[in-house]
Amino acid sequence: MDNSTTEKVHCLIIGSGPAGYTAAIYAARANLKPVLYQGIQPGGQLTITTEVENYPGYPDGVQGPDMMVHFEKQAVRMGTDVRYGLATKVDFSSHPYKVWIDEEKIIEADAIIIATGASAKWLGLESEQRLNGFGVSACAVCDGFFFRGKDVAIVGAGDTAAEEALYLSKLCSTVHMLVRRDQMRASKIMQERVQRTPNIKIHWNTEAEEILGETKVEGVRIKNAKTGEKKELAVAGFFVAIGHQPNSEIFKGWLDMDEAGYIQTLPGTSKTNIAGVFASGDVQDKIYRQAVTAAGSGCMAALDAERYLSMLELGI
Repeated sequence: MDNSTTEKVHCLIIGSGPAGYTAAIYAARANLKPVLYQGIQPGGQLTITTEVENYPGYPDGVQGPDMMVHFEKQAVRMGTDVRYGLATKVDFSSHPYKVWIDEEKIIEADAIIIATGASAKWLGLESEQRLNGFGVSACAVCDGFFFRGKDVAIVGAGDTAAEEALYLSKLCSTVHMLVRRDQMRASKIMQERVQRTPNIKIHWNTEAEEILGETKVEGVRIKNAKTGEKKELAVAGFFVAIGHQPNSEIFKGWLDMDEAGYIQTLPGTSKTNIAGVFASGDVQDKIYRQAVTAAGSGCMAALDAERYLSMLELGI
């Protein structure tokens, strides 16, 4: 027997990063009476970021968590009903669509905006989590600026790692690229660019054993998988570029996704393969993954949802 309580809402937003909150601001201003569930990490990835210097409108920079508080306050001021809770299951088979919150409450919604984001994959080191935001980062474009003229290390062997190593090479003195095997997964052209860059030093068959430093990154202990030799590199920054995982698991079987699980949207829109369900931010964007692009796509999703709901009311 299902003891779930059911609530009907006009516009449901799942997720609370820049995409979710921007969608909420626009949806509330359009009188869609949005209800937003924050998910497992209210504020999204920016809450584990310290200084944000590349978001327009903050001339002196801003702390990631503070910025998300500003986004939330603005969404609430416009009339968004912001709630704590995690979407755990969906049923898009008939309209209105159903979303289960914390496995116990069912929300029926006329339109749904998905802004569940993506999570960086980590190595699983204790020191990596402890120093996250204090020299450890999963985004070179976001944080590389803070390491100008310094030595850094980056872990990864795919196209993203190669791109981020090249980006860092323009800012940093030396970029130590730690590659677990004796070859890279990156495309041939990216590998060639990395190998031609004089201040990128590739360490083959190498794993990061420990990130060194008490309150900030001061170095990394590496181990050669073939020889067993260990050594320490003095670095001020440690970048993890082993991929991201879109938070799209509960939508599998309902929405079209690529092989990595990113929700596919109609180009130039936030529309998914199901009318009335829209996707924005990092859950559908594996290319840019920036706060400002996520916010832009949240705006698109709210405008798309508004048009959809208007047509629904007119019976079109």
